[in-house]
Amino acid sequence: MARSDKSKKAPGKAKKWLVRGLKIGLVGAFAGLVAIGVAVFIAMQSLPDYNSLKSSPNGQMIRVHAADGSVIVSLGPSFGRWLSYDQIPSVMVDAMVSTEDRRFYMHPGVDPVGMARAAWVALERRGSGRRWQGASTITQQVARNIFLNNSYSWGRKVREMVLAMALERKFSKQQILELYLNKVYFGGGAYGIDAASRKFFGHPAQSLDLPEAAIIAGLVKAPSSYSPTADAEAAIGRAGVVLDLMQENGKISAADHANANLAGVRMAPEPPQNSVRYFTDWALPQLDTLIDEPNEPLEVYTTIDLGMQNAATAAVKANVSNGMQGALVSLDRDGAVRAMVGGLDYVTSNYNRATTAVRQPGSAWKIFVYMAALEAGYTPDTGVTDEPVTINGWSPRNSNGRFAGAIDIRTAFAYSINTVAAKLGVEVGFPTVADMARRFGITTPINTHPSMVLGTSDVRLIDMTRAFASIARKGVAVTPYGITKVTTADGRMLYQHQDDTSRVLVAPWVAAGMTDLMQTAVSTGTGKAAQIGRPVAGKTGTTNSGKDGWFLGFSSGITTGVWVGRDDAKAVPSLYGGRAPAHAFADYMKVAVAKRPVEQFETQVTLPEWQLEPDEEAYYGQPDNGMEGGMMVDENGLPIDRARPAGSEAEDGEDMAQPDPADRPAPPRLDQQWIDNVLGRTPRQRQPAQQQRPTIPDPVPQRP
Repeated sequence: MARSDKSKKAPGKAKKWLVRGLKIGLVGAFAGLVAIGVAVFIAMQSLPDYNSLKSSPNGQMIRVHAADGSVIVSLGPSFGRWLSYDQIPSVMVDAMVSTEDRRFYMHPGVDPVGMARAAWVALERRGSGRRWQGASTITQQVARNIFLNNSYSWGRKVREMVLAMALERKFSKQQILELYLNKVYFGGGAYGIDAASRKFFGHPAQSLDLPEAAIIAGLVKAPSSYSPTADAEAAIGRAGVVLDLMQENGKISAADHANANLAGVRMAPEPPQNSVRYFTDWALPQLDTLIDEPNEPLEVYTTIDLGMQNAATAAVKANVSNGMQGALVSLDRDGAVRAMVGGLDYVTSNYNRATTAVRQPGSAWKIFVYMAALEAGYTPDTGVTDEPVTINGWSPRNSNGRFAGAIDIRTAFAYSINTVAAKLGVEVGFPTVADMARRFGITTPINTHPSMVLGTSDVRLIDMTRAFASIARKGVAVTPYGITKVTTADGRMLYQHQDDTSRVLVAPWVAAGMTDLMQTAVSTGTGKAAQIGRPVAGKTGTTNSGKDGWFLGFSSGITTGVWVGRDDAKAVPSLYGGRAPAHAFADYMKVAVAKRPVEQFETQVTLPEWQLEPDEEAYYGQPDNGMEGGMMVDENGLPIDRARPAGSEAEDGEDMAQPDPADRPAPPRLDQQWIDNVLGRTPRQRQPAQQQRPTIPDPVPQRP
């Protein structure tokens, strides 16, 4: 009987504990709900307003366009244009909801079904090191992207859920979708559907069609794995899954699915990332002085011509040998930079030798000497005398060691005769030459020692090219520029370049006279290798022992400067301005001006005196800075002994680099027959030689 009573009490006791447990559970659940409600309420009160959530803390996106409008590089995180919910194509919304959160319109910010599934998978994978299965709703992803991070922990997940429910209480479903679609990361630096659409398809997100929307929606799961620029096949395969989900959820019909041609989607080409970066590195810092817009995405339109840029890169590489570097700057007639090469390879070295490096220009500097002389009253036909000269103990010499006697200015410039340049420097004054150089845009320090007339002051390639471009523009100042306009992503104009033609540096007749001289230098003088089959004016430059080679010139509205040398300033055998730099100039300019009409200069080319025996420099490339055998000068213009200092390369067993005579063709006999061949004359066309040329005129008073 006692046993029976105990057996009856046992079920009653179990029932009692079950009821008690249920009560405790209900109380606990209620307490939990209250706690969650309080947490959600507190979180909701602490949430910023909607406009604050829209602002991006991740940096400014800049897209740089070439002259033809194509994108050449995108910098910074790409956020594109912010699109309101009404501006987002419905196919994009449907694709994203179907793929990422099919119950988005039904849950309060968290999906209980999805969370239960995720919790079960998490328990199964606990300790395995495998990633937990995601069950985040779109709202939770918004909360994580804005307020949290991507760490996987229970604490972060709880905070994410609380914030998601707070977002749902404070904002509408449409606002949450707008936040999500404008902020979610799609890979390749693109945040938001507009940035993704522009990056992958080359157009704004408002015009996305069904196949494109499917590709973009498929990227969220794994942006790097499904990027259409990295793996187009994987992107299309993932987009097919998105279309299946859209059809399953009733967002598209079977016919829509069948007609969506994923393989026919046209992807935007990836912009170049090598040599054009020299240009963007130079141009983009100028934005700080042009505009004041630190937040909105920018569209920067530039002057760079990709066809000319490619030709410039190819020309430099083709004419620069191992161990050397080269640089090129090409300006349009108003100063627009059409091509810029700062070195052989940007990836290997981003040092911009076109805009930053300073090197001696050699005889290319003589344009300032001769312009000062022309402005002082000389003309291309003025008579001068090539003879020994000593200035404050400095005696410049011509490369062939000879003197031509009575000649004219045109001949002296064409054959880069050093004694005449030195005498002109004395006549006009070395400070006047320095002033002319500064007037034409030389920004580096200029010495006024006698040797300065031969190019012993360091200069930048872009400054020298600017000077030549100002001569080509008939004496009107040219300022190199790379940015034509800047707009926001929605097209609001922030800056537009205006050409300034108000600064006249020299009278037009001075610029015309200088062009006359430079035409002759290319036609028969030191720059013959720069000929391109149309009028060209230019000047070579070679420095001591072949350390720097230059050619700068212009034709048909394009001015181009080329420098070749070594970064360590060591001598290079057979490096002369009339060789590699002039050849690179010609290779590039043949492409650069090919589609432009031939432009004749105001002054027709006039050949130099035919009876003069040219310096070998003009045809065989001897250094044109007057230092026979590569002799250098000190800061006072006096010769420096070529003995090597301790620690120089000579101590390593290397002699000073000199051209190998065996590699140099034997020069022809420079007789009358040779001159007739150069000038295209028959013997009966010869003119009688003048017996005496005018001597140098009386010194012209220096300018105050």
